[in-house]
Amino acid sequence: MTALVTQTTARRAPARRAADSAGEPLHPDALLASLDGGAGNGAVPATPSGPVAAFDAAVDGAFDRFRGRRAVDTAAIVLSNLGDYGYVWVLIAAAKCLTSRRGRRRTILALALSGVSSYGVNAAAKALVGRQRPAPGNRLPTGGPLGVRSPTSSSFPSGHTLAAWCTAVALADGPVELASFVGLAAAVAASRVHLQAHHASDVVGGAVLGAALGAGARVLLAVAGTGAGDGRRRPAAPT
Repeated sequence: MTALVTQTTARRAPARRAADSAGEPLHPDALLASLDGGAGNGAVPATPSGPVAAFDAAVDGAFDRFRGRRAVDTAAIVLSNLGDYGYVWVLIAAAKCLTSRRGRRRTILALALSGVSSYGVNAAAKALVGRQRPAPGNRLPTGGPLGVRSPTSSSFPSGHTLAAWCTAVALADGPVELASFVGLAAAVAASRVHLQAHHASDVVGGAVLGAALGAGARVLLAVAGTGAGDGRRRPAAPT
């Protein structure tokens, strides 16, 4: 028993020393990695094991068929950049406000509520999960006129996807807008997988969280008396 305890303690030591030297607490996954004979450097594994890892690998393999095709790569970069910081949704909201005064207040509130809620939830989830991005060597080039911003935050969830789905659901007036906005959000999500900025499960998680936030925003907007219209003109109230 004494020998087993001594052996286990010795195997934990490298990971503990790495965490202490960095001034940070040892992540549980790093401890498990050291006990399993890993590098013990305090890093969080890039992907979980089991069904999630298999799902990520299968989806990445499917996208890999299209990587290296100039038109597809360019489209993915453009979509990703449009989704960065919600630029595309600001443009859509501005267009809605300029083309129709009806519902302008709701559009502005929906955009603001989506931005604040998606940012907060995304930051909290990333800090909680702390997942590594896909291996940097596998990504398409970043920077330059046709590149994407190099990500610095953790991988789960996809912030682009979360914000896109949240805003798409909250901002839409009627089923036609909802379908088109969700389609755009899905395209932004696909671009993040294509560019290998995220694992597929990061994108799925972002879409689920974003759609839930967007649905909640719609409820709040309806309670505030700014519910979404359905595109049909209402008859004037009797006087």
